[in-house]
Amino acid sequence: MHYVSTRATPESSARNPQAFSDILLGGLAPDGGLFLPAEYPQVTGAELDAWRKLPYAELAYEILRKFATDIPDADLKALTAKTYTADVYRNARAGDSAADITPLRTLESDGDKKLVMQALSNGPTLAFKDMAMQLLGNLFEYALAKNDEQLNIFGATSGDTGSAAEYAMRGKRGIRVFMLSPHKKMSAFQTAQMFSLQDPNIFNIAVEGVFDDCQDMVKAVSNDLSFKARHKIGTVNSINWARVVAQVVYYFRGYLAATTNNAQKVSFTVPSGNFGNICAGHIARMMGLPIDQLIVATNENDVLDEFFRTGVYRVRKSAETFHTSSPSMDISKASNFERFVYDLVGRDSERVRALFRKVDTEGGFDLSGGPGSDGDEFAKVAQYGFASGKSTHADRLATIRDVFTKTGLTLDTHTADGVKVAREHVRPGVPMIVLETALAAKFNETILEALGRNAQRPAGFENIEALPQKFVVMQANVDEMKSYIAAHTGL
Repeated sequence: MHYVSTRATPESSARNPQAFSDILLGGLAPDGGLFLPAEYPQVTGAELDAWRKLPYAELAYEILRKFATDIPDADLKALTAKTYTADVYRNARAGDSAADITPLRTLESDGDKKLVMQALSNGPTLAFKDMAMQLLGNLFEYALAKNDEQLNIFGATSGDTGSAAEYAMRGKRGIRVFMLSPHKKMSAFQTAQMFSLQDPNIFNIAVEGVFDDCQDMVKAVSNDLSFKARHKIGTVNSINWARVVAQVVYYFRGYLAATTNNAQKVSFTVPSGNFGNICAGHIARMMGLPIDQLIVATNENDVLDEFFRTGVYRVRKSAETFHTSSPSMDISKASNFERFVYDLVGRDSERVRALFRKVDTEGGFDLSGGPGSDGDEFAKVAQYGFASGKSTHADRLATIRDVFTKTGLTLDTHTADGVKVAREHVRPGVPMIVLETALAAKFNETILEALGRNAQRPAGFENIEALPQKFVVMQANVDEMKSYIAAHTGL
């Protein structure tokens, strides 16, 4: 299995094929693009049959070995077994088994229409990001130890990526983490999860701005190839291919749990900000997983919903980005969207370069096929199973109340956005799976508003906001950020 950049010419990609281990530590490609497999591995019906009864760690191994072909099978099997265990994924809710760490829970069943939630919050930071980040931490440590190297991770978070990364990397040999977050724009719980960590290899930087400012700085540093090489910079954001491919696994797990044979299809609704999670669903579908629809659910920051309704991708300016009660989706420039666009335009990397150059210079592009548009590929979106919808603060409050009344489950705000949009797209005979984002306790301010009561917290998180916090506040200035990193890497 080899990887190519979304922005490379076919000639350069052919001359410089990249293996999984070659791209694991880096993130962005040297040309500024994102890595994807040269071709998607395919899954057979016989494989799906064989995988139906596998515990999660073994399923992860079977899928990942199709992508990480340069890692010895025994090593990869040991890494997945180490990652997906009851020691890491404690049973945050009664009834979860160690072998099934992403159980399905029925939310609604009306005749042949069924809406279920796939629980993804059993990891150490109570968010779906743990599902990939814990594996990434073990992969990084494995790769660095083989060559006695160091890695300085530079990432950005709108809420859950940061804590998941830091909990996965804390204490890891040869690894430091520099994590940017928008100052005072995460929930109190999310902020405390990150800033309360006192580990010497963890550096939290609160940026005066919004998430997109943080993400832009990560890309700017990643595109400075000499600085990146000198200071051994890597990334854990979903621009890192390993993050995305690890998330492919739970699409297979959800499908296999919701069906009894391979003739059946399911759909997924995914709360979406940076497009990484639903991009994994797109990859699973391209591999042959029988997915009917992939529904993009956004909050008031509806850049992706606008594209999947109209074909127009229009990035919002910082001042136009709303601060919402589902803050992890307060994003107006979705990094992983480029991976889907690459497939949408027929893997034409020259076309991708031109389109995203237009994003940088004009703030977006138009694939609607209308007068003055940049192309007509929007007509192909339905072939990939995509649709979308939007949820507002009032919607998520109403959804949290409704689901709690009917089921006793308390949804987090992002999952509530997913449920609201999923209800608009459920089809007869096709189970709709909403991917859970996090435990509701991470967004207690809104739960209290919706239900008049505090969200239940797992043991160990009762008073996390009262813990001492360690962080610095900085402006959104790339040069100052580079100076800070250089001063703390020791390189």
